[in-house]
Amino acid sequence: MFQQTAPKTTLASALNLTELIYHAIVRSVRKSHGNALMSIVMNMLQAVIFVMAFYVMFSVLGLRGAALRGDFLIYLMSGVFLFMTHTKTMSAVVGSEGPSSPMMKHAPMNTIIAILSAALGTLYIQVLSLSAILFVYHVAFTPFEIYQPIQTFGMLLLAWFTGLAIGTVFLALKPWFPTFVRIANTVYSRANMIASGKMFVANALPPFMLAMFDWNPLFHCIDQARGYAFINYVPRNSSVTYPLMVGLVLLMIGLMGEFYTRKHASLSWGARR
Repeated sequence: MFQQTAPKTTLASALNLTELIYHAIVRSVRKSHGNALMSIVMNMLQAVIFVMAFYVMFSVLGLRGAALRGDFLIYLMSGVFLFMTHTKTMSAVVGSEGPSSPMMKHAPMNTIIAILSAALGTLYIQVLSLSAILFVYHVAFTPFEIYQPIQTFGMLLLAWFTGLAIGTVFLALKPWFPTFVRIANTVYSRANMIASGKMFVANALPPFMLAMFDWNPLFHCIDQARGYAFINYVPRNSSVTYPLMVGLVLLMIGLMGEFYTRKHASLSWGARR
């Protein structure tokens, strides 16, 4: 009765892994609030407040003329939602269960499931919030049209993927350098308020300013998303390939570091902290 039955086939193993990830996602979604619905509503309110704050700031400073021709609120959302998805995914992965967590004492559980559940739980909440807000805006305020919606959503997924990759690197370093990872995570999230490029159009930047932002994969994701969302904007200073390559490289480095960290895991790591 105390033995776990291992799956006999590849399909059974895949189904078992999918079930574990599903339950871990539910746990991660409910972590911020006891009621899963309230957790989603709180995230939606945060996104609405974020968009409204930028809307008021652009209106007061008179910067609306510098935006793209088209729906101004879609212009803001294309930056704000990709930024929130990227940073929230990174923070969720960094804060996921480590190799010395009590959850890892359960035989089917491992750190890969913890990373996937944290990232997918964040993506689920962000996509649901985005869909609800766009639906309300389209029905209650003004109809809008997105030029290439599938490609625009693909850029949201790419921003999520790069956040997952960067978070995995930080997670691998966390047991060894906890203070550094905490500070680096905060600094990177705060720097992306400006460095993500969500407040301006990349085509309007001079070359010396463009060099300050084009290192950031999120900058490329947001600029490409606006190219797909607006018919009259063609991004010339960003690419889809760069964030994809950076994400793949960082994910491989993070997984190798996480594997090494898991092999040297010890409960005494946090004894002095």
